Amino acid sequence: MENWQAAIRFLVFCAVSISLPLQLNAASAPQKVVFTFGGLSERSGVLFVAKDVGIFQKHGLDAQLVNVRSGPVGMSALASGESHFHAGSATGASLGAMAGGLDLVFIAGLINKLDGAFVVNPKIKTITDLKGKTVGVQSMGGGIWMFTMLAFEHWGLNPERDGIKFRIISDQAVIAQAITSGTLDGSYLGYTFASALERQGFPTLADLAKLGIPYQGLGIMARRSFVDRAPEVAEKTLRAMVESIAFINKPDNKAAVMRSLAKGLRLPKVEDAAAGYEMMKILYDRRIFPNVDGLRTVINLLGKTNEQIRRLKVEDIIDNRVVRKLEKEGLF
Repeated sequence: MENWQAAIRFLVFCAVSISLPLQLNAASAPQKVVFTFGGLSERSGVLFVAKDVGIFQKHGLDAQLVNVRSGPVGMSALASGESHFHAGSATGASLGAMAGGLDLVFIAGLINKLDGAFVVNPKIKTITDLKGKTVGVQSMGGGIWMFTMLAFEHWGLNPERDGIKFRIISDQAVIAQAITSGTLDGSYLGYTFASALERQGFPTLADLAKLGIPYQGLGIMARRSFVDRAPEVAEKTLRAMVESIAFINKPDNKAAVMRSLAKGLRLPKVEDAAAGYEMMKILYDRRIFPNVDGLRTVINLLGKTNEQIRRLKVEDIIDNRVVRKLEKEGLF
């Protein structure tokens, strides 16, 4: 009997010894999360860096980054549960989804100002010269359209009155090609692609960051129900964003950031990411609260023609409980 009991104890010990590492590995396995993002520019570099240098992994996240053609695609992915977060701006797509009943909220604001360049054909010398011209967008109501409309409003331009035509092209790389080929007279571009066009003789008509327009630029959006259900995932995500911003701003990390940006934007040479890298160092806000004034700006603009969006209240489309927690901890 004693030999039998000893054998049982030995077998149990072996089973525990074998299964315990498996249990520990399972417990420490990274949480799989899917991020969609629409803007293929240096603005999305914070995601590329967090993925490429292992910051997501460090915070227990196995992050998949999916570039979508337009905001509505990102909103659909969130609504269907195919994604967990969308990195994008306050646009007709995101605010339209919120106004339509999707429990979508901004949980962080990474870029809290209007930024980017408006690049034009060399024949265009002044703002007035844009009248009657064709400008490119990625989608109607999307980020590029939104940036352009805010700039037009600032300049006193009205597309309908002034005969300005929008042409839907594709992402910024294709828009840049359309400007050089003469298909477009101008368009909003991120600084990386704008710099490449400037070297080819296509001037920047205006740096939108210098216009001083309040705007919720790149933010992190999620469904409120997801944040309620998995607050720890939202917290890990925002911790990773804060660390990625700090990494980008450290001079010693320049080479790694440029490699990541060049890879993410599919640039032929790492050196082509230089202009984008320089802007990344000043684009991101270390205090990553959503921009209340910037969201009001967009509601006011879109609300002129959309009653549902006009009824939105800023406090209903922001959930800053995680960023408040991080601020109390002194993370920023």
